[in-house]
Amino acid sequence: MKNVLITGCSSGIGYSSATVLHQKGYQVLATVRSIADAKPLEKLGIKCIELDLNDSDAIVKGVALANKYFGGQIDVLFNNAAYGQPGAVEDLKRDVLREQFETNVFGTQELTNLIIAQMRQQGGGRVIYNSSVLGLVSLAYRGAYNASKYAIEGLADTLRIELSNTNIHISLIEPGPITSQFRANAFAKYQQHIDKSASAHRDVYKAMEARLTKVGPAAPFTLPPEAVVDKLLHAIESKRPKIRYYVTFPTYLLATLKRLLPHRGLDWVLRKISDS
Repeated sequence: MKNVLITGCSSGIGYSSATVLHQKGYQVLATVRSIADAKPLEKLGIKCIELDLNDSDAIVKGVALANKYFGGQIDVLFNNAAYGQPGAVEDLKRDVLREQFETNVFGTQELTNLIIAQMRQQGGGRVIYNSSVLGLVSLAYRGAYNASKYAIEGLADTLRIELSNTNIHISLIEPGPITSQFRANAFAKYQQHIDKSASAHRDVYKAMEARLTKVGPAAPFTLPPEAVVDKLLHAIESKRPKIRYYVTFPTYLLATLKRLLPHRGLDWVLRKISDS
């Protein structure tokens, strides 16, 4: 299991995954949305390609380049590329929701399906999705991202069942708060798509803006991206990879509360977290 394709490597979890795996001797192909973001990785000797998950032609081209680079053997796909679109659900226009799903769901799954076809030919492989605690529970003003991660969870769970008679393993990693550029990117999408002046939630948006622009961790129990890489390594190297890997205390806690609490009780907890 030496050839690893990782999406979304410009920063954060993707960048950390690419560098750590490269240091451990894996042959890594890192994708970036803008080729300018490739320079820091290329300085470390990591091969990069430009890939926009919103573009089907780019996905087909990216898979062809990956097959060429790896000599037709793609052992691992780590679906990491994603972003978050903040905003109250009632403020999310159709095009905004579609854009969120194009990257986080449709493009990700289109790429995955092409890689699965390759893995069938070669006799096996690992597909690992970087999901989120927000694929397990929902927080307010994150509806588009919540929904996209719920969709990924459903697709991954279905794939795992459909591929049970193959040597292709499907795993989900579900981080809570991780140090990355996620909030900065989310704030840019918020500014682009949400008209707070016309929203019934404009007073709440003031607090949300403060959280998105806060310097340093905005949530308790935030961990560095290497915490995700530790789980990724297990999913790659274990003879029996786990179906789900929790990362950070909030993921463990909220997954447990989801099993134990009645629905209204869980809603109360999630409202408190959303308001914090």
